[in-house]
Amino acid sequence: MTRLPESLLDQLCELAQRLRSESEDFLEQHQDAQLWYNRGYANGMLLGLAELLGEQLPCGLQADDPTLLQGHEVMAWGKAYRHGESMGRKETFEIAGST
Repeated sequence: MTRLPESLLDQLCELAQRLRSESEDFLEQHQDAQLWYNRGYANGMLLGLAELLGEQLPCGLQADDPTLLQGHEVMAWGKAYRHGESMGRKETFEIAGST
């Protein structure tokens, strides 16, 4: 379990919340790979924070249900989501100094 400065945690939570708000309807927007990437990035941040902090609901947010991507994994937008998720988790660890 990692202890993050409160100001850093607040910034990360704010970014994750903003990305999720902006990508609320990502499932209906197959043509917008950036939207899917952003949603995945926010999810990766939440997964990373959950792991770092040992919390189920980091920032008070539930990570996306993995079944949401069923049937989308092989499509360009599903791959964008997974890439965003990977980068969001990786960069959250880097920012926290826990690579």
